[in-house]
Amino acid sequence: MADLSAFPITKRWPAQNPNVIQLYSLQTPNGVKIAIALEELGLPYEPHYISFGTNNQKSPEFLSLNPNGRIPAIMDPNGPGGKPIGLFESGAILLYLAEKTGQLLPPDAVGRYETIQWVFFQMAGVGPMFGQFGHFYKFAADKVANNSYPMERYRDEAKRLLSVLEARLEGRQWIMGDAYTIADITTFPWIRGADIFYGGREVLDYAKFPSVMAWLERCIARPASAKGLNIPVKPE
Repeated sequence: MADLSAFPITKRWPAQNPNVIQLYSLQTPNGVKIAIALEELGLPYEPHYISFGTNNQKSPEFLSLNPNGRIPAIMDPNGPGGKPIGLFESGAILLYLAEKTGQLLPPDAVGRYETIQWVFFQMAGVGPMFGQFGHFYKFAADKVANNSYPMERYRDEAKRLLSVLEARLEGRQWIMGDAYTIADITTFPWIRGADIFYGGREVLDYAKFPSVMAWLERCIARPASAKGLNIPVKPE
């Protein structure tokens, strides 16, 4: 039985099975990435729902694992050297899980780094820009009702990023070609989220990006996605 007592987060969110990966997350574009990856990899894990409504992510217990106060975060009782490890930042977690299992990442150096660059493309571009678009388009629309500049700025940048992704996916099944990788997993929840969370499909001209739309449907249709997109479940 793994000993996770050194991690204060387990006092607030006790591990029912401390021998499996502990996932602390929410059903946001960033949050679902890790559950999807874990399902793809077939790794056993235990999800914990981190409520934004009650600021769980700002609690001392959560901050002890992720000082940045954001989801997702994980704790792997079987980390490097057989010792527990805690990790935050979705891109770092995806890379860790891929390297831990030897899956979802090409084995050759060139393919590996090419995949990582597309992970960074999402982390530095798609996520922040789509998130800001959603903020000003939906959640802060009343605050910028007399100033369209913020929404237009992030809308246009989101569309530019979609055009980059469109060019990459033209004639490809996945971002890396024939192989489904962490580059796909880290990116598609944001393209999906801009539609279902922000209602941005029309304003972002999704219809003008047919390769992206076809790829998105393929990503969503994977069995691991069907499960992971709905994890963790909000406690009743």
